[in-house]
Amino acid sequence: MMSKVLRKPSRYGTLHVAESRIRNMAKWAGIILFAAVINPTLYLVSIGIGVGSLIDANKGVDGVSYLTFLAPALLASAAIQGSSDEVVFPTMAGFKWERTFFGMRSTPITARQISLGIFLAAMVRTTISVVIYWVVLYLAGALESDTAWLAMPAALFAGAAMASVMLALAAKIENEDFFFMLVGRFIMIPMFLFSGTFYPLSQMPVFLQFFGWISPLWHATEIGRYLTYDYSISGPMLVTHIGVLAIMVVAGLTASFKIFATRLEK
Repeated sequence: MMSKVLRKPSRYGTLHVAESRIRNMAKWAGIILFAAVINPTLYLVSIGIGVGSLIDANKGVDGVSYLTFLAPALLASAAIQGSSDEVVFPTMAGFKWERTFFGMRSTPITARQISLGIFLAAMVRTTISVVIYWVVLYLAGALESDTAWLAMPAALFAGAAMASVMLALAAKIENEDFFFMLVGRFIMIPMFLFSGTFYPLSQMPVFLQFFGWISPLWHATEIGRYLTYDYSISGPMLVTHIGVLAIMVVAGLTASFKIFATRLEK
């Protein structure tokens, strides 16, 4: 059993962990930036413009072009995918592949600071990706409202919600044999397809709408559409969207703090 660390916890432990992760990301800055530009461009050309031209011929969706309808969902989806990847892989490496978390824990850095540092670093990368994605969407003419820039924090909120949950899940998993396959097939793909991304959720069968109701992507997309064009949402529904995302962040981080502490004190 690991002996308990008696040193006073570091005041800036969270920032030290986040800095370490960001420095590691910097090694791959070119690839990260390339992906941040090429991904939205490909989606815009293939779906937003290609498929969108066919849909726009029939008066678009919600009274706007298909590209405008699709943009908030793509932005939120990019935030969710990016933040999830950036917490899952470092967490698996820290606990199993490289076991760096155990080295960190032998210093004045606490388990809570390690988990929060990983989360913050993921959000830094996600912020960069979302800003670039937003600029590409803006240049493509998908964002015309004066409040369209607020779609960025809405997307980041979704990214934070998903990242906090995935952080706890990745910390809990000790054998990753089927973990990535299960996450991709049963979480990411269904969420992308059944969260009102390509068409309004209300057009789906009720039993499939359930995926949207529990999905951070749908809640963030609804907020984003409200901010980017004249999309109607009632006050209580807007509060519900924000509340669900907030609950996910709090619940996910709370769980991750406990799981990190349990595993690092073994």
